[in-house]
Amino acid sequence: MLLKGFLPSPLLREYLENIGIVHLVFPPNEPVPVKAYTPKTGDSIEFFLRDPEYVVYPGEHKKTKRPQVFIHGQHTFVTHRYVGREFLYLNIKFQPGVLYRLTGIPSYQLTNTYIDAEAVFSSEIRQLTEQLKNAESYAEMIERAESFVWRLVRRSQKDAHGIDRAAQFLLQHTNPVSMDWLANQSCLSQRQFERKFRERMGIPASLLARISRFDKAFLMKKAHPKKDWLSIALQCGYYDYQHLVRDYKVITGLTPPSFFGLDNQAPERLFGLHE
Repeated sequence: MLLKGFLPSPLLREYLENIGIVHLVFPPNEPVPVKAYTPKTGDSIEFFLRDPEYVVYPGEHKKTKRPQVFIHGQHTFVTHRYVGREFLYLNIKFQPGVLYRLTGIPSYQLTNTYIDAEAVFSSEIRQLTEQLKNAESYAEMIERAESFVWRLVRRSQKDAHGIDRAAQFLLQHTNPVSMDWLANQSCLSQRQFERKFRERMGIPASLLARISRFDKAFLMKKAHPKKDWLSIALQCGYYDYQHLVRDYKVITGLTPPSFFGLDNQAPERLFGLHE
């Protein structure tokens, strides 16, 4: 069993945050728990290499089957994901702004949704999917994924932008940041900054900062389950516990303790694994 994010090769770290692999095989005749999937920062390409995945969005009741490989945009709320008996998943997670540079697709078109990757990469992504399905090791899977990204990088026509650095700054710092200051650092007016940020990140800068703080708090509690919520809130840039509660309710619909209890029922917990 495996649940791990792998750091990409040094020359690709400008473009990729990590390549994640999850491989779980559930016992027969036992129910597979649903995964309440929290929003992460950034865009990715996701591959389901054995059994398919189904998803339910807020306000929906019917499970929708995902494509075998799809481009996943920036999300701002929890989705519920259902997997089969053998879950083999690879995620190519991009650095801020990189998917826009590689595809030219405005990121706001992907916000809170996903699209079939074959609609963008055609036969190239089909070939990669088959290579990943037939790979003899996790190392080979990572090598194949990196080769694919390198091909995209070599033919990319768009350069990095100050907006990308501004987004990276937001992700690396927990304390509140002035949006006016970020716009100035990007050499843009406030209006230009807001427009460009949505184009490259999919959501406003203030919302990206909010999701980043939430994700840090969520991961910190999972890593240190005995740590109290107030300490987590303060370490992750919140003024107090109530501000953390507010973000949890907006993003998950639940209080921090309630969602922590729900997350402890995630499929990977059956194997003692954590993100």
